Amino acid sequence: MNQSTIKLTETLTNMPSPTGSTTEIISFIDSLLKEYGYQGKINRKGSLIVTVPGKDNDNHRFITAHIDTLGAMVRAIKPDGRLKLDLIGGFKYNSIEGEYCTIHTQSGKNYTGTILMHQTSVHVYKDAGTAERNQDNMEVRIDEKTFSDKDTEKLGIQVGDFISFDPRTEITPGGFIKSRHLDDKVSAAILIQFLVDIKKEQQELPYTTHFFFSNNEEIGYGGNSNIDERVVEYLAVDMGAMGDDQQTDEYTVSICVKDASGPYHLGLRNHFVELCQKDNIPYKLDIYPFYGSDASAAMRAGADVKHGLIGAGIEASHAFERTHNDSIIATEQLVTKYLFSEFS
Repeated sequence: MNQSTIKLTETLTNMPSPTGSTTEIISFIDSLLKEYGYQGKINRKGSLIVTVPGKDNDNHRFITAHIDTLGAMVRAIKPDGRLKLDLIGGFKYNSIEGEYCTIHTQSGKNYTGTILMHQTSVHVYKDAGTAERNQDNMEVRIDEKTFSDKDTEKLGIQVGDFISFDPRTEITPGGFIKSRHLDDKVSAAILIQFLVDIKKEQQELPYTTHFFFSNNEEIGYGGNSNIDERVVEYLAVDMGAMGDDQQTDEYTVSICVKDASGPYHLGLRNHFVELCQKDNIPYKLDIYPFYGSDASAAMRAGADVKHGLIGAGIEASHAFERTHNDSIIATEQLVTKYLFSEFS
């Protein structure tokens, strides 16, 4: 199972999908799951929901992972032909400085570029190292001969075009995966692989379960309008946040007890812990102080469900991310044990 999940993660990270421009990756997942007999539904917001009938159809589960990523849009075309950025999602300009990117035009033609400080050259700019990394100073250098805004406009580039960041996905011999957008394509790969495996093995889930591939999580909302009234438990599978005062690491599954929205459901959290302890799944409990998930968004929207959040530990979230195979395995194991368990 796991090597297939790793390869699928690599495939997904290499598909551009900044929030607002996710049609391609949603269609890819939908087509892939159709090969195994699943009939997904793409809603008006562009998310994909796959409902798997279970033994109990009166009480349902809802599990989600998001496939949208951080990104940017063209904010303006500067007089010298370079581009000003507007950010999509919660991250800082310094986390994309020096990154290769792709500008996706409305006509379908793409152009490559590099995100740089205007004052990059230390041979020219005295404040190259001290100037603030912000919208005024950061720009996209397009890999085309453009000398003015008119030259850039002739390429078909315009305000509102999406900009995706190169993922630079790499799988190391030691089991690390380095890439942008592991948040949350690791989780999406885990759910896809789970669906493939239960279909191959002809396994039946205890409860009808809705698998939701969200495409708006990075801007604060996901599957909240698609929750069946029979749903009892809502699980978001998303990244575990690492840093000072955090227990989460790259080798265990992280179980979130609280994020910026408040505590997650205690009974469901305890159920995850019991499953991990029973089956020797390595886990860590943690608080994510500046974080929100599709599950917490569902609560704000008024969903009457038990909500939970688990995921692989991701180092340097919303920047140059990394995780380890061990964390992915632990998360896979907990997802599987949970979805075949009785309600908490």
